[in-house]
Amino acid sequence: MVVEFAASDRVKKDWWDGELLPLSQMQNGHPCVEGAMHHDCLVCFEYLFESVNDVTVMPCGHTIHKNCLKEMQEHYQYACPLCSKSVCDMSKVWEKFDMEIAATPMPESYQDKKVWILCNDCGITSEVQFHFVTQKCPCCKSDNTCQTRGR
Repeated sequence: MVVEFAASDRVKKDWWDGELLPLSQMQNGHPCVEGAMHHDCLVCFEYLFESVNDVTVMPCGHTIHKNCLKEMQEHYQYACPLCSKSVCDMSKVWEKFDMEIAATPMPESYQDKKVWILCNDCGITSEVQFHFVTQKCPCCKSDNTCQTRGR
């Protein structure tokens, strides 16, 4: 879920130094990042709190200009620039990776090779079977992982 709101929807109250989301968006819950509007956009570096451009809250809770997120996606960047969590549903991509792995057997010298990975989506560290294409998180089934060490 990506929460979007226009610059005109943001209201600052004297008694509260945070941002207000429209009530309908708060009812579904969101990962709260303290001071999320009091920093620069992760792409264009414009200060979000004073920006007149629409801002969106990514699933990880970090904020970014809506147009900057769109530009990232046009350049095939689907992870938060700050925390690397996926910013959209990537399950169809993970399915394609699974098919590619099934169609690409590893050479014999790599068949027993294990590596440690960190999942950028769930934060779990795991030891998994190495593959040239990708390493899947055993916990959340994401391929948004990075190798932390080999064995």
